[in-house]
Amino acid sequence: MRVSAAPRGAEAERKGGHHGRCGGWNQGDRRGRRAAAARARRVLPTPGSWPRRGGAAGGGRGAGASLPGLPRAGLDAALRPRALLLGDAPAGRADRGRVAAAEHPGKRARALRRPAHGLAGPPRAPAQRGGGGGCDVFFCDQVSACIPILRLARTRKKVLFYCHFPDQLLTKRESFIKRIYRKPLDWLEEYTTGMADCILVNSCFTANVFKQTFKTLSHVNPEVLYPSLNFSKFDTVFSADAASIFPNRKKFLFLSINRYERKKDLELALKALHDLRGKLNAQEWSEVHMVLAGGYDEAVRENVEYYEELKAVVAKLNIVEQVTFLRSFSDEQKIALLSNCLCVLYTPSNEHFGIVPLEAMYMKCPVIAVNSGGPLESVVNNETGFLCDPFPTKFSEAMEKLVKDPALKRKMGAAGRARVLETFSSEAFIGKLYQYICSLTQ
Repeated sequence: MRVSAAPRGAEAERKGGHHGRCGGWNQGDRRGRRAAAARARRVLPTPGSWPRRGGAAGGGRGAGASLPGLPRAGLDAALRPRALLLGDAPAGRADRGRVAAAEHPGKRARALRRPAHGLAGPPRAPAQRGGGGGCDVFFCDQVSACIPILRLARTRKKVLFYCHFPDQLLTKRESFIKRIYRKPLDWLEEYTTGMADCILVNSCFTANVFKQTFKTLSHVNPEVLYPSLNFSKFDTVFSADAASIFPNRKKFLFLSINRYERKKDLELALKALHDLRGKLNAQEWSEVHMVLAGGYDEAVRENVEYYEELKAVVAKLNIVEQVTFLRSFSDEQKIALLSNCLCVLYTPSNEHFGIVPLEAMYMKCPVIAVNSGGPLESVVNNETGFLCDPFPTKFSEAMEKLVKDPALKRKMGAAGRARVLETFSSEAFIGKLYQYICSLTQ
């Protein structure tokens, strides 16, 4: 089976889909299938098997895209035997399952047809444009403003909303006009979020923030669905040469991966490095280096200002020779750094979830993180890394342990890899998502 995002619009502010109609076709009609796939904007000719009407598996091509954090192949396996299809499929074709999409600008929502086996009801006729008639569940990601539009479907559909974090908490209100401007938007977010039939969040921390923020939804208990990690990116991307990133390859490389924003508290990592200097002998200190890698945009004023502030801190602490700034790095550079570092320092407090600790653990790197927010749920203290109070002395103590005991890195790295594979894999994500979808359709 395959899932396709709706055709993308130029106005989308990030990856997402346009309004689309359900479409499907008979597995045996190769000509119709190829024509429909050609009309879809995103087509992945990945091998797979769809169940034929007689129950036999057959190969085929289909439009393919994944839900957030959900690899395509994994979704295929989870929702088999129904094929999930989206695009301009030939009208009137019989099918084995359907998907509909609707969009808030830049965001996405999908509707999922329940699987054939184990649930009652014959296959429905293909959905007509705009109606979503052949779908049972809309999957709405990140922004809830599109939910009222989904309610306009001719037949009442269930809506599953995946809340990454309340949007109203991600904006600054530095002026009176901005506060007035945000009032109706905040109300709209809370009201439309409450219209969902099932609400998922990305961590227990976000679940608590959800209840504290949306006062009128105090009766709602959102379920936790942890994001998954796309392992293929780390298994297939070729690593860059570490020597090209920082000079004089060091034995003890500490890595920080965060955007150049003040809320990420990168200064904590620099001060911890300075404090570590007093805990090591001259030979050990000479082998220490830190790389601050992060997203950077010269058009974003905070990025530019904070970068200059951090350079001033490095000069003040006299650790210029021990620090390399890497802005807007590539995937190849990230793989090289994760493959060569002693550990990853994750300094934000009250992070919603945080994907960086997962990436580090998958690459067998211990994580030293602040003991709040998402890392409390992803990092196991003293097993896959260290959870510390946000103070330089606490971070430097954990850093010292890894410098003094090389075997600790291997032990924690192996434990971290095993934890990611068990708890944050695509299979774990798919399994739980599948349960929520089935609970809505039964």
